[in-house]
Amino acid sequence: MPPIFAEGRTAVVTGAASGIGKAACKAFAGWGMNVVLADLGGEALAAVKADIEEAVGGATLLAAECDVADRDAMEALRDTAHEAFGAVDLLMNNAVTRVGGGVDGAQTDWRRSMDVNFWGVENGVRAFLPRMLANGDRAVIVNVGSKQGITNPPGNLAYNITKSALKTYTEGLQHHLRNIDGCRVTAHLLIPGWTTTGDREHKQGAWRPHQVVDYMRAGLDKGDFYILCPDDETTPEMDRKRILWAAGDITENRPPLSRWEKTWKTRFQDGLD
Repeated sequence: MPPIFAEGRTAVVTGAASGIGKAACKAFAGWGMNVVLADLGGEALAAVKADIEEAVGGATLLAAECDVADRDAMEALRDTAHEAFGAVDLLMNNAVTRVGGGVDGAQTDWRRSMDVNFWGVENGVRAFLPRMLANGDRAVIVNVGSKQGITNPPGNLAYNITKSALKTYTEGLQHHLRNIDGCRVTAHLLIPGWTTTGDREHKQGAWRPHQVVDYMRAGLDKGDFYILCPDDETTPEMDRKRILWAAGDITENRPPLSRWEKTWKTRFQDGLD
């Protein structure tokens, strides 16, 4: 059986018009895969498709306008992908919004954040998974999470909540899949580090999207569920200490988010040294 990243295999990527989604589509095309680029549409999506076609001669691409928050739209995306290429071997639920803000943020923004960042993923899995299972071949679902969904840093609470929900959902999804007899579909949680995306100016210490994609492939090749990306500022050991400290707020009965509380902040920092 050919690996997932093989010529003739098919990948569907949401949030394909920029950042990690764009880099993933370019990489997949370069590896000989058929790629369905899904995004809200407009000039950006068409431009990305044209860029990849120019960079990767002979790339087999299909651009599809889709709002992941719309269940019917995701089912239509599934049908479009199957009609064009047959079975879908890799679903990358990458689309994201960062609207929402803190406790006093607009509720409409909070709802949009949940609709895209959580329900958009659930819509994708619900649309694509049954046919992946019925196909009986190796298939992969990658849900793009965030470290903010694990350590919950102050700032955009709505975003953190959506990514926390996504982490829990993806863990449950993989548990479900591994308990299906003969199942060859797996789910994985990609957790990027500090990454330059969109039109943001690249800053020293951040990774570029293609580095995240390369790290994702290495993790999937090893069969990792948690693909926790470092960057040029944060090492794997630093990530480990931050995650363990966050869990320790519960087990040690510290104040929530003690890493940012004045009494505990120094103690946490001392633990990094």
